[in-house]
Amino acid sequence: MTKFFTALFLLIGIVSMQAQTLQSPDKNLTLTFSLTPNGVPVYELSYKNKPVIKTSNLGIETKDVPSFLEGFSMKDSKTSTFDETWQPVWGEQKDIRNHYNELAVTIEQKSVQNRHIIIKFRLFNDGLGFRYEFPEQPNLTYFVIKEEKTQFALAGNHKAFWLPGDFDTQEYSTVTSRLSEVRGKMKEAITPNASQFPFSPTGLQTPLMMKSEDGLYINIHEAALIDYACLSLELDDKTMVFNAFLTPDAQGNKGYLQAPTKTPWRTIVVSDDARNILASKLILNLNEPTKYEDVSWIKPVKYIGVWWEMITGKSSWAYTDLPSVKLGEIDYTKTKRNPKHAANTENVKNHIDFASKHGFDAVLVEGWNEGWEDWFGKSKDFVFDFVTPYPDFDVKYLNEYAASKNVKLMMHHETSGSVRNYERHMDKAYQFMVDNGYNSVKSGYVGNIIPRGEYHYGQWMVNHYLHAITKAAEYKIMVNAHEAIRPTGLSRTYPNLIGNESARGTEFESFGGNNPDHTTILPFTRLMGGPMDYTPGIFQTQIKEFNPDNTSFVHTTLAKQLALYVTMYSPLQMAADLPENYNKHLDAFQFIKDVAIDWDESYILEAEPGDYITIARKAKGKNEWFVGGITDENKRTATVDFSFLPKGKTFEAIVYGDAKNADYINNPQAYEIKKIKVTSKTKLKQNLATSGGFAISVK
Repeated sequence: MTKFFTALFLLIGIVSMQAQTLQSPDKNLTLTFSLTPNGVPVYELSYKNKPVIKTSNLGIETKDVPSFLEGFSMKDSKTSTFDETWQPVWGEQKDIRNHYNELAVTIEQKSVQNRHIIIKFRLFNDGLGFRYEFPEQPNLTYFVIKEEKTQFALAGNHKAFWLPGDFDTQEYSTVTSRLSEVRGKMKEAITPNASQFPFSPTGLQTPLMMKSEDGLYINIHEAALIDYACLSLELDDKTMVFNAFLTPDAQGNKGYLQAPTKTPWRTIVVSDDARNILASKLILNLNEPTKYEDVSWIKPVKYIGVWWEMITGKSSWAYTDLPSVKLGEIDYTKTKRNPKHAANTENVKNHIDFASKHGFDAVLVEGWNEGWEDWFGKSKDFVFDFVTPYPDFDVKYLNEYAASKNVKLMMHHETSGSVRNYERHMDKAYQFMVDNGYNSVKSGYVGNIIPRGEYHYGQWMVNHYLHAITKAAEYKIMVNAHEAIRPTGLSRTYPNLIGNESARGTEFESFGGNNPDHTTILPFTRLMGGPMDYTPGIFQTQIKEFNPDNTSFVHTTLAKQLALYVTMYSPLQMAADLPENYNKHLDAFQFIKDVAIDWDESYILEAEPGDYITIARKAKGKNEWFVGGITDENKRTATVDFSFLPKGKTFEAIVYGDAKNADYINNPQAYEIKKIKVTSKTKLKQNLATSGGFAISVK
């Protein structure tokens, strides 16, 4: 018995010697790293002495070399502190503080020729980031990932705001439930999409937002996703442990790495105040500074477009009604034009006039190029060439006309998932843009990927998306990628990535509608890694007014559409409705014209995921402030605290709000506009209708 206790105390002593503790700068967060007796690396995380992540395994399982899972011993550990303030090219605030304490542990597997790896932890006041690093060494060069074995062992059966885990799409409605309910709700949550591959009855996507019983808000995601597969999570719903689940390639492998290399950061943002989740810049801070010496060509963009009329079914992308075309063989000048084809010279010219009159930067035009007749769902390789316009689209004239009106045309590159074809044409396509005055492109990846068998979120496609961004930078082109991987803060490093879709956007209001709570959740989930091209601003909410055969409707009030320009941050903002609908409500349209899209400061005034958000922002370089507030399906009264204004001054505020009888189903266009005087001491009570909102401009 004495020998047993002696051995036990020795074991405890060895484990405790290996344990490493790190605190955040404000000491609210505590990280503990250690090795189990079997040499398995584990970590724990607490916030104000409340458990956030219980003891969780770390490691990488490989196919062709011994795995990085166990048999480790401590070789070295180093701690350091970092504190800087940096300025983004564009963003929610002018200055971002990057302050963390770091622990870098080097662990070695003596049984594998003393092979070693580094696990690096960075603990901020708002959360944790950690990653695996693989130094160059004689016995480690190339290896194939079978699965990443990172765990997130939760402290309870949290309320979660989740999307079904899928290798190809994030365009699902968010489900709000307890984690224990995921399995039972999964089948209903998986709705049809152009390309989808759900992987598990308990598989979830990141960013994943959760709330614990004891009031902690916890967000799990990743940062700096480069040359690696997208992270998803698989829940063990008996133990409430999330296991990493990477997107495979066509052969089933999860990644091909060559040392020296590193994984993306795994991120856990945590607070007892939901507002701090929205204010977090942890994911941006874990990305590298910009790679570009010259960023003068990268500018925020407010635009309109020839788009919504096709989404609603009013108009068409295709020039003809032919069921099949072959590029290079068909002569479109000899075909019958579809009268519903929207991307024609006259229509685009009218949009340019409207954009110029109201101060917009650009006009997006979709359906301008040959190939739209059979672009969808055919697994067609040579589907577009990205440079040949339809006969009714005069590209040279329109770009010259736009330039004369101080407006740019925005290019559209839909790939139909044929990425191999896009890469073949990419240089020529970008050069065509430069030659014709374009400086921004909306790219799309609708449908299954070619090469066949690859997924949207695998390592191969992750590398393609970054290639498209860096190649565009060579031509000084800004990129807004739709159906691409959800962002992970790479816009800090590559700021010409000015937008992504990567979630269920406004277009789905025409495909049955988004839930009223949708945009009260997205800032806590999808927007954690970067801005979204959500395309708000729909004033005519009844889709049947565009297309009698479409009974869908926008699940918001008109005033909520205005608020989204503040609550859904993006340096790329679209006024998505048709010009004729704005002309009917020019008083409300004034807010869209006025609202800034680049900011000095942002103030999260009120926030609860799935319920409501109120945000104020100060325009970049101006003494102008804008406020947006939204709610879910429930009416509420927001409190707008104007203490963000300079003290001792009085300002005029224009309030765009729901009318007393507004309702997102029965009376969505009921709004009222009033002017009031405000100071830094003002606290305004503002009523919101069901799925309603308000917007305020202060000058």
